Amino acid sequence: MPQQPVRLVVHGAAGRMGCRVIAGAVAEPQRWQLVAAVERAGHPRSGDDAAVLAGCPAAGVSVADGWTCPADVVIDFSLPEAVAGIVATCVAKRVPLVVATTGLTAADHEAIRTAAATIPVLQSPSMSLAVNISMDLVGRAAMLLSRLGDRADVEIIECHHRHKEDSPSGTALKFGAIVCDAMGQVREAHGRAGRPGARPADEIGYHAVRAGDNPGEHTILFGMEGESFSVNVRATNRDCYARGALAAAAFLADKPAGLYSMRDVLGLG
Repeated sequence: MPQQPVRLVVHGAAGRMGCRVIAGAVAEPQRWQLVAAVERAGHPRSGDDAAVLAGCPAAGVSVADGWTCPADVVIDFSLPEAVAGIVATCVAKRVPLVVATTGLTAADHEAIRTAAATIPVLQSPSMSLAVNISMDLVGRAAMLLSRLGDRADVEIIECHHRHKEDSPSGTALKFGAIVCDAMGQVREAHGRAGRPGARPADEIGYHAVRAGDNPGEHTILFGMEGESFSVNVRATNRDCYARGALAAAAFLADKPAGLYSMRDVLGLG
């Protein structure tokens, strides 16, 4: 018997990323059935066909401020202030949730951890498969350098479009956390100006660029005496994040309750 399409709810459906997720889903009707497209009450695109809004043929699903239909998984690409509400809704409905929204607060992370006791939740600072593979590579490099005992200065440079509201990006901070866990840096420098003096050995540097329509680029630089190397990962359009979110949703739809990450999707352990 053929497998039934996964019934998908998209939260933040009228946003840039919500539209790309919807476009990716409706392009594969054998895998996905868009059943609801959710936005805040009073959104100017409420009532519009969500697929048409995403530049696709009509799918018969209108943008609305909630959903009552059966669903297999929810993808949230909205705003930080909306995350707690969608988490509570998914817990009440017992529906798996992919949280792709960034810029979350400590309270948001706690709500996600609490929800994971009841439903499967996958949260990641980036849905990009390339970014998550790069995180694995950066972690391995940091671990090797730490084992060797060599001094390595680490700087993280991230570039995004002019509309991005948080800085540094959640992805840059995750790269930094991976490095610090392996190498032990305890202080951060966010850009440098004036005469800050020689660079401390226990410092990690972050530099954020906001310009144009760059969908996302991260460079993690390891600098040593006489040599250096870097890991660079760059998105050329937003579809990479949408594809990653759909891969996460497909992975999560039949999982037991728990907190998952893109490492689980990629089988990285």
